[in-house]
Amino acid sequence: MTTRTDAPTRREQILKAAARLFAERGFHGVGVDEIGAAVGISGPGLYRHFPGKDAMLAELLVGISERLLSGGRLRVEEAPADPEALLASLIDGHIDFALDDRPLITLHDRELDRLRDSDRKLVRQLQRQYVELWVTAVRELHPDVAESEARAAVHAVFGLLNSTPHLGSYGGGLPGRAATETLLRRLAHGAFASLAG
Repeated sequence: MTTRTDAPTRREQILKAAARLFAERGFHGVGVDEIGAAVGISGPGLYRHFPGKDAMLAELLVGISERLLSGGRLRVEEAPADPEALLASLIDGHIDFALDDRPLITLHDRELDRLRDSDRKLVRQLQRQYVELWVTAVRELHPDVAESEARAAVHAVFGLLNSTPHLGSYGGGLPGRAATETLLRRLAHGAFASLAG
């Protein structure tokens, strides 16, 4: 799978700083001046990039849902005709998200209800499509498993993988990125393997 290596744009820098600050102190606990200071511009300078904090929050939460779905679709397209390889690829992609975008998981858990209805509905729609990619992959690997059971298993694995913000920091509660990645991969594969009975 191809990855982007360009330097982040100013807009991306702002979003990353906003995600970290919102996750640490809550959406209402952070002002535009603090977000601006985190990226080296004045608070009012942020308004050249975003109309306000609400727009940043919407772009963060809609954006990550779009990114997960498009990444999942790409993995499906690039996967060989091997259901086990496809599921492994989906797991690896989600582990990368869970380890590299931990503030967005916290932000989603805490702040999704702050989005406008239309943005919140879009996030939910994108998430449902992402889940269905996984359900299809699980059922290709385990054809005897009912769709409802496959869907429940996918949500359970997401809960496992998305627990990373609650595990502490590397050197604290986490054993290091590589070791955590290996552990999460083993646990996710074990959860899906248990569907075989």
